[in-house]
Amino acid sequence: MEAPFSVLSLEDLDNDLASFSNNLGESFKQWGFCGIKNHGVDTELVNEVQEMFIQFFSFPEEKKKEYFRPEYGGARGYTPFQVETAKDANIADLKEFWHVGRDLEKKDPYRRWMHDNLDVSDISSFTEKTNQLFLQFDELGNELLKAISLYLNLQSDYFKSITNKGNSIMRVIHYPPINSIDIGERAGAHEDINLITLLIGGQQAGLEILSNQNEWLRASVDDGVIICNIGDMLQRLTNNNLKSTTHRVKAIGNEMESSRYSIPFFVHPNPDWYIETLDNQISIDNPNSYPDGILAEDYLQERLKEIKLS
Repeated sequence: MEAPFSVLSLEDLDNDLASFSNNLGESFKQWGFCGIKNHGVDTELVNEVQEMFIQFFSFPEEKKKEYFRPEYGGARGYTPFQVETAKDANIADLKEFWHVGRDLEKKDPYRRWMHDNLDVSDISSFTEKTNQLFLQFDELGNELLKAISLYLNLQSDYFKSITNKGNSIMRVIHYPPINSIDIGERAGAHEDINLITLLIGGQQAGLEILSNQNEWLRASVDDGVIICNIGDMLQRLTNNNLKSTTHRVKAIGNEMESSRYSIPFFVHPNPDWYIETLDNQISIDNPNSYPDGILAEDYLQERLKEIKLS
């Protein structure tokens, strides 16, 4: 089954930004999701990074846990199987993952919030390749935020100073084969906390989104399409005019017998950005649902506690 949401070409952003912006916003308005093709992310680099992590996740458990830093709140390095738990859930997800973040200069003031990345010396070019892919994701995220800005009747560079050193995260996920005795989902029903999420791996079966009719719909896209969805920070900024859609990863039948890999990139604002509802998203019919603003870092830390990463 194909995805119910639109698939747009990033080439149209350069040719007709206004039209692309409207189509992107309307897909978000209906589904909270959109597919992006011709996105400019290097497919060969993606394959190289995926192969690196297939190798990493095959390491013995004790070897992988050498890269586990619980004091980082899951922000860098390895997070073991069945640690992260969807908000308001009681059963941990059936997955393990690795996080890569922004590489900052030694004297950068944001280092008070953002840790150094970890290197896996046993894997050649690990840091180089993962940083390259991070930066390509980061560039794509900023391009899409331009289009979102226009859809919200803002200047196209509205997010430029908000995300120029955003606390964004590239997550490489391994969902191992599932046994019949395993309880839980590969990823329990949840919403993302960030501004937008970019996902590589949506051509695989398993992703499900909750429709406005409260029905779970399976969503898959063609190879080469990156899925983009709204996070809670953008929902908050837009006063729920653009909503963060509930989604999950569920294995059915023989899907349980094989591993699944995906790479989501969570586009975050700078840690010191104060999130306040946009004035032009407030009306008599839609009064401000978030009268009290909140610092992006504080909002993030609240969620990390809720999903058992902090």
